[in-house]
Amino acid sequence: MAKNKYVQYGCGLTAPVEWTNYDASPTLQIQRMFLVGAIAKKYVNVIFPANVKYGDIIAGLPEPDNSCDGVYCSHTLEHLALNDFRKALLNTYKILKPGAVFRCVVPDLEWAARSYIRSYDENNESASFDFLNETLLGFHNRVRGAKGILTKVFGNSNHLWMWDRKSLAKELREAGFTDIRVCSFNDAQDKMFNLVEDSGRFTHAVAMECRK
Repeated sequence: MAKNKYVQYGCGLTAPVEWTNYDASPTLQIQRMFLVGAIAKKYVNVIFPANVKYGDIIAGLPEPDNSCDGVYCSHTLEHLALNDFRKALLNTYKILKPGAVFRCVVPDLEWAARSYIRSYDENNESASFDFLNETLLGFHNRVRGAKGILTKVFGNSNHLWMWDRKSLAKELREAGFTDIRVCSFNDAQDKMFNLVEDSGRFTHAVAMECRK
């Protein structure tokens, strides 16, 4: 009997061996280069686990269509521009088996917006600063020159598009997903998802579960 296949993308340092884990971090790409990677590891604070593979969901992961029993991503999709986000959803849909589950977690724009309005109404002069810092939509500095170009091309720490439960459900539905619901930490029927979920990442976040 074939072994069930579970894929996580944007995994960061959370990489359980029961899952196939991908990340598109430039740091990971460099660390996987022969010789260069060995040198680079001496000068960075983040060392990816050995079982994390480089993979970009926008371009498509090296997984066959209709091959995955579950796919998961957490705090990844908000780092994508809108059209790239839509490509990511379509590529996620392609690799799932019919009826298989996709779970995703993103920061909650509704929570951030309501917090901003509440803070503003309380005459907090820092309300807008808090909102932009919370959502990672603002930049404290604009890096210029060669470093600025590299940061723009390879950096992905800021958020490019934010989501609430209604807009995210709409996009999932238009990508072909069904049985869409707001979910919570470790409430998946398939307990394999418990291995990749972190309770802290569900705070002030929208989590959705759906099926192909």
